[in-house]
Amino acid sequence: MPPRTRARSYDPAKTRTAVIAQLRQVRKAAEGLDEAALDAPTRLGDWTVRELIAHLAMAVTSVVRLLERPAPPAREITVTGWASAVAGHAGPIDEETRALAAAGGPGGPLERAEARFAEAAAVAPADRLLATRVGAMRLDDYLVTRCVELVVHADDLAVATGVPVPLDRQALATATRVLADALAAKAPGGSVEVRIPPFAVIQCVEGPRHTRGTPPNVVETDPPTWIRLATGRLTWAEALESGPLTASGDRADLSAHLPVLG
Repeated sequence: MPPRTRARSYDPAKTRTAVIAQLRQVRKAAEGLDEAALDAPTRLGDWTVRELIAHLAMAVTSVVRLLERPAPPAREITVTGWASAVAGHAGPIDEETRALAAAGGPGGPLERAEARFAEAAAVAPADRLLATRVGAMRLDDYLVTRCVELVVHADDLAVATGVPVPLDRQALATATRVLADALAAKAPGGSVEVRIPPFAVIQCVEGPRHTRGTPPNVVETDPPTWIRLATGRLTWAEALESGPLTASGDRADLSAHLPVLG
């Protein structure tokens, strides 16, 4: 798989299906949680499992809410722009999450989220513009970001509860590629090749560009490890020590450029 040289595209139908499939896995994992499990801590600051589940529901129902509002006049942001901008809106996201968590139990919000999303997203055109909190985005781009949210937080849920949450292959592939492209945008260049088989290969970091043969600076890891690195759930040193990450070459230390999504 050659490194990326142009903007990546995503199939809207496959993305919609992936969002529903990953949300369904989250809902199944949440259904059996008792009150003690819901009040357990997560690795997301002082959020409990209850608030994490509410956030997962909110991530999907936001599509419905945005489709109900007037479309903005022009596109302002892409998927890669979203990755760099969303951390700046952590305060409002936290407030909305806590309000939703206080309003009810885990099963209801996730079930309603799945039903409302499936109905709304099936009929809306892919190029419909949405007034998201980070700027005007196309619906197909915003759905890609929903895959990222669901995959990242499904892993958070599994770690917090000890309940396995399977990752839908298409959702995992999408999240992996989005976060890889976000790294390439944050640290542009061609001196390091980052390989995340079987989903992504990118080049990044300023310096001599590699053109043929074996690159002198190579980073390779698996998709789940990459997602944890890219979102700050795992440090560079921890990943190297545990084995899922290999890095060779003088420029292959990417710790200064991570995470790419807060």
